[in-house]
Amino acid sequence: MNEGGAVLPWLVIRQDGNGNQYRVGRYATEDEAKRIADSLDGRGQERLYWVERVSQAAR
Repeated sequence: MNEGGAVLPWLVIRQDGNGNQYRVGRYATEDEAKRIADSLDGRGQERLYWVERVSQAAR
């Protein structure tokens, strides 16, 4: 998948206290996605953030 012609294979996913999952954003590098997930995760709320790579088949 891409946005504006750029390939953004890294997703940040959020899971709330009820188990609902949401895509927070897409990023070009794993490091960038991890920095975002870590910054959001550190806010002390009942939410879990993690990074996933989009598979080639999903593109």
